[in-house]
Amino acid sequence: MSIWVRRGLHAVNAAIALAALTLLLWALTTAGAQGSAPAAPAASGGWAALLGAAIAVAGSGIGAGIAVAYTGGAALAAMSERPELFGRAIVIVGLAEGIAIYGLVIGIILVGRA
Repeated sequence: MSIWVRRGLHAVNAAIALAALTLLLWALTTAGAQGSAPAAPAASGGWAALLGAAIAVAGSGIGAGIAVAYTGGAALAAMSERPELFGRAIVIVGLAEGIAIYGLVIGIILVGRA
């Protein structure tokens, strides 16, 4: 991959991150300006549960993505040599995807407690 392509991808990632941050700040500042109070979590640590849910979902999603990248590549390489390994390879890739499901379940539990 050439250096210009990498720089272009970095610029796109930076633009998306800046747009997301701008949207978040806009949503936080205009929520109270509409006349109704924003739905705030409980003052006794509800924000901590929401932060924990966000970390659980994001961390498990990143971990599952890395795991699927490695296991999927290895599964495709194995299936190219021996096509009868398709069932086993799909099970291994599915186990790697299960990591994201665990994080999502923990996130749902934590949001329910917030």
